[in-house]
Amino acid sequence: MAEDSVHRPLLHQNGVFETVDVKDTPLFVSSVKWVLKIAMWVLFVAWIAFIFIYPTEFGSQLSQKWNRATSGTVFGITGSMFLVFSGPILVIAFLSIAHLIVSGEDHLERKKKTSKHPRFRLWTFPVLIDGPFGVVSAAEFIGIVVFVVFIIMAVYVYTLRNLNLLAKFQFPTKEQSVWMLELTGLRFGMIGLLCLAFLFIPVARGSVLLRLIDIPFEHATRYHVWLGHLTMLLFTLHGLFYVIVWAIQGHLIHELLEWKNIGIANLPGVISLLAGLMMWVTSLHPVRKQYFELFFYTHQLYIVFVVFLALHVGDFIFSIAAGGIFLFILDRFLRFCQSRRTVDILSTKCFPCGTVELVLSKPTNLRYNALSFIFLQVQGLSWLQWHPFSVSSSPLDGKHHLAVLIKVLGDWTEKLRENILSISEAEPREELSSRPHTKITASVEGPYGHESPYHLMYESLILVAGGIGISPFLAILSDVLHRIREGKPLNIETCIYVTRELEPPLEEGRLDKAVNSTVCPLSIGCGMSVLVGTGNNIWSGLYVISSTVGFIISMALLNIFYVKPFGVSSWWYKGLLFTICMVSSVLIFGGPVIGLWHLWERRTSASDEYEDDKIKVDKAHNNGSIDHKDPNQKNQKSSTTILYGTRPDFKEIFESVSKNWGHVDVGVIVCGPPTLQSSVAKEIRCQSLSRQNHDPVFHFNSHSFDL
Repeated sequence: MAEDSVHRPLLHQNGVFETVDVKDTPLFVSSVKWVLKIAMWVLFVAWIAFIFIYPTEFGSQLSQKWNRATSGTVFGITGSMFLVFSGPILVIAFLSIAHLIVSGEDHLERKKKTSKHPRFRLWTFPVLIDGPFGVVSAAEFIGIVVFVVFIIMAVYVYTLRNLNLLAKFQFPTKEQSVWMLELTGLRFGMIGLLCLAFLFIPVARGSVLLRLIDIPFEHATRYHVWLGHLTMLLFTLHGLFYVIVWAIQGHLIHELLEWKNIGIANLPGVISLLAGLMMWVTSLHPVRKQYFELFFYTHQLYIVFVVFLALHVGDFIFSIAAGGIFLFILDRFLRFCQSRRTVDILSTKCFPCGTVELVLSKPTNLRYNALSFIFLQVQGLSWLQWHPFSVSSSPLDGKHHLAVLIKVLGDWTEKLRENILSISEAEPREELSSRPHTKITASVEGPYGHESPYHLMYESLILVAGGIGISPFLAILSDVLHRIREGKPLNIETCIYVTRELEPPLEEGRLDKAVNSTVCPLSIGCGMSVLVGTGNNIWSGLYVISSTVGFIISMALLNIFYVKPFGVSSWWYKGLLFTICMVSSVLIFGGPVIGLWHLWERRTSASDEYEDDKIKVDKAHNNGSIDHKDPNQKNQKSSTTILYGTRPDFKEIFESVSKNWGHVDVGVIVCGPPTLQSSVAKEIRCQSLSRQNHDPVFHFNSHSFDL
C-alpha cells in the first residue's frame, strides 16, 4: 500500500457508499424470512440447550420420559433418539432451504450503508491471534468457550453421578476403582458421541446450513479440525479407560475381540477407534504439511470409522450423531455426481514466476462470487488427487469461463506445468501435420465460497496479499471494476513489497511473455456441473428433502416388514441396517432428483447462445482478466509503488487510514501465510481497542485454504 493510498478509500463518494442492485423487498417476503429465521434460532437454541442438560440427572430423566412417550411408534426407541438429537438439525436444514428459496436473488440485497454508522461485528473482530487456534474472531471465541464449558460441565456432572452410583453399593476398594474407570470410560464415549453430532456439519461443502449463515467452506474446515481433535481425544480416553480395566481384570484380548449381539460390540469399536486414530495422527499439522497425500488417503477411512461405530453402539445410540453424518452423505453424493463430468480447459498459461493459469469452461447458469474455491482433478496427472485453488476471475468477466492461478510448489503442480509446456512445444508440429490440438481435461468440484459478494458491502477495502495470495484479489479487483456505477470514482493504490531483494534487478522493465497453450480456441467446450456450490436452490432443496423423506420411509418399511416380523434384536446388525438405510435413501430417492437436475441443466445450457461470449473468453485471458477499456476508466485513479528490501509497517498504515478515512467501515481481507494474517490481525485488534468515536472500524477477513 503506497503512502498516499490511505488518503482515499477504494469506493467512496461524498462519504456515502451505495451498493449496486439494491431492491426493495416485498413486505410478505420480509415477513416470511423473519419467521423462518426466528423458527431456526428457537429450534437451534432448544437443541443446544437439550444437549447441554443431557449429561445431568434431570436431562437423563427427561430423555427417559421422552423415550417412553414416543417409543411406541413403528420406529421404536431409535426414532425417539433420532427425533430429539438429529431431527432438529435436519429441520433447520429444511427451513434453510425455504429461506434461500424465498430470498432468491434477494440474498445479494444489502441496505445502503453510510459512514455514519460503522459498527463492530463478532465475525470480523479478532480476539485470539497467537494461540493454537490461529486467528480467532469474537464469534469463534464464543463457540470455543461454549464447547469448553460443555465438556468441563459434562465431565464434572458425570463424575458426580458415577460417585453417587458407586456409593449405593458396597464394593471392595479395588473393585470400586475398576468400576469407576469403566464408568468414566463410558461417559467419555457419550460425550464424544455428542461432539460427533457436530463433526461432519462443517465439511459438507455445499451444505445449505453453511450457505444460510454465509460461512465459506475454507473457514468451516477450521471448525472441523477443532472438533476432530476434541472428538478423537474423548474417544481415545473412552477406549483407553476400558483397555486399562480389561488389563486389570486379566482378559484384555478376550474383551477386545468380543462381538456381542445384545449390548455394545467391542471389536467393531476397536476397529472404529483404530481408523479414527490413523486419521487423527496423520491430520496433525507437521504430518499433514510434509505428507499431504498420506493425510488425504488415510482420511478416507472415515467410512470405516462411521460404519464400525454404528456396529459398535447399535442403531439407537448411533442415531444421536446421525443427523450431521446424513447431511454429509447428502453432500458427498452430490459432489460425486458433479465430479463425474469431464470439463474442458479452454486455455493455459505458464508464467516465468512459476505460476500456471487455467481457464475452465462453465455454463452460464453457474453462480459464484469472488473469493471462491474450486477443487480440481486432472486425470492425466492422478485419478485420486483433488487440490483446492482460488478462483482468480470475476463472475462478471464472462459467462462461459472461470480462471484459476496455480503456484508450482509440489509434485502435482510441477507435473501440470510440464504437461502444459510439452503441449505448447508440440502444437507447432501438430499444426504442420494438420492434426487437432492436444486436449487437456479436468474434473471440478465447486465453486464454494460466500453466498453473497461480501467485499462489496464495505465502503473501503484494504487487500493484503502474500505470494500467490494475490490470486483471489484479482477476482475482487475485476469484480469491483465491473460493478462500479457510472460516475462513481474509483481509487486503487497498490504497493508491492519485494522482501527478498534489496534493489531492482537489472532486467526490470523487460516484459517476459507467458508461455501460452490455447487448448480449445474455437469452442466453449464442456462446462462444469452446477450441482454443488451456490447452485439452484429449488433443485438442491428437492434433493435434500426427498432423500430425508426417503430415509424415514426406508426405516419404517424396514421395521414393518423385516425387523419386527423376524425379531431382529442384535444391536450391531440393526446399526448396520441403519447405515444402509441412510446411504440407500440418498441413492434411491435423491438419485432421481439429481438425474432430473442434470437433464434440466443440460436443457438450460443448450438454450444458451455462446456466440456473444466467445470473443470475451479469448480476449479476456489473452490480454488479462480485467478489461482495461472500461467505460468508467475516466473515473478511476490508480498508482503502483514498488519497495525493495522492506516489509509493510501495518501500524503506520492503519494509523494513517484512521486519520484520513474517518468514521467508516473498512474491510481488511488478508490472503497469505499465517504470519502475515497474524500481523494484520494484531494491528486491527490494537486499533479497535484504542479507537475513538470518529475513527473507522476495521473488519478482519482472512482468505486461505489449509486442509
